Amino acid sequence: MALVNENFLKLPGSYLFSDIAKKVNTFKITHPKQEIIRLGIGDVTRPLPQACVEAMHKAVDDMAIAERFHGYGPEQGYDFLIEAVIKNDYAPRGIQLSNSEVFINDGAKSDTGNIGDILRHDNSVGVTDPIYPVYIDSNVMSGRAGVLEELTGKWSNVTYMPCTSENNFVPQIPDKRIDIIYLCYPNNPTGTTLTKAELKKWVDYALANDTLILYDAAYEAFIQESDVPHSIYEIKGAKKCAIEFKSFSKTAGFTGVRCGYTVVPKELTASTLAGERIALNKLWNRRQCTKFNGTSYITQRGAEAIYTPEGKKQVKENIDYYMANAKIMKDTLESSGLTVYGGVNAPYLWIKTPNGVSSWKFFDQMLYEANVVGTPGVGFGPSGEGYIRLTAFNDHDKCLEAMRRIKNWL
Repeated sequence: MALVNENFLKLPGSYLFSDIAKKVNTFKITHPKQEIIRLGIGDVTRPLPQACVEAMHKAVDDMAIAERFHGYGPEQGYDFLIEAVIKNDYAPRGIQLSNSEVFINDGAKSDTGNIGDILRHDNSVGVTDPIYPVYIDSNVMSGRAGVLEELTGKWSNVTYMPCTSENNFVPQIPDKRIDIIYLCYPNNPTGTTLTKAELKKWVDYALANDTLILYDAAYEAFIQESDVPHSIYEIKGAKKCAIEFKSFSKTAGFTGVRCGYTVVPKELTASTLAGERIALNKLWNRRQCTKFNGTSYITQRGAEAIYTPEGKKQVKENIDYYMANAKIMKDTLESSGLTVYGGVNAPYLWIKTPNGVSSWKFFDQMLYEANVVGTPGVGFGPSGEGYIRLTAFNDHDKCLEAMRRIKNWL
């Protein structure tokens, strides 16, 4: 008989955002006339940049002509997009990459979840806490996380590095060796960042301890402050210890189109049990060629247009739009007496619930009394208890209305 991967049975019954959806649907059934404003899931609301739309239309026309038709493409991505990525996202920051170090994908979520395929099941794992749930759940699925400790809400084989107001949301460098560490900056969910000096400490730790850093920089385009790095490779030595993930989902509105990329430097290696050093670039390329069929030609042409002068201008307008929402939200919430973090270099606001109210209770109160949906902080990890996350991804008028409702409610 077929046997299941029993690691899947260790996962909680449902995904965080599924739980939120159930609560929202229950509210809609019992309050059919109430209009809900959703500031929970970080999905964009503005349309694709016009430059991307035009490029995708042209790519569709290509597919209708035999001489310009594209069938199976390279699993790693087309050179035209890879070269645009390197020329625009890395070269201006003094970072040199070859085409074979950049892998185009269908969004950062896929690769951050799948990267564990090339790593042994018994690697130790460290995460900042709170954390994007995919990092934890994908390690549970592969048998790397251990068992869930009900009292603490933590997995037994995972080292948690708390990010709280007490340490200004800067995680403490571990006092022991960890094989794999996940870092996400600007951070999802807290919206906070690391300076170059702070990130250098992590790179130095990784080099000293032969640790692999999995660096999720999906929100780097929202960075406003000059001392916040846009890539971990701005730090000397990072190519020897880090894989970087980036996405077009939020920057260019590609959440419904699906495209991003992963950088695996050729000089990055990991060890076999026998001590042989193996290039992870080679392993990831083999994994992608076997289990990924490539991002569509039409999508990649749309992504390439992000880097045209018109595309850059239109993407910046989208980013400015959402960051203007974030500023309004932050100012309004703080004037209402709430303590708010993030919202400066990222479109996420991390809000301390008042009077010690639990995350889920505050979520319910805000839903039923202000008709606004957020995300309970505890859903991102034990250190998220007592917080709620709001996103600036919504129409400007709806953000204003949501802030008016919350202010009146408070």
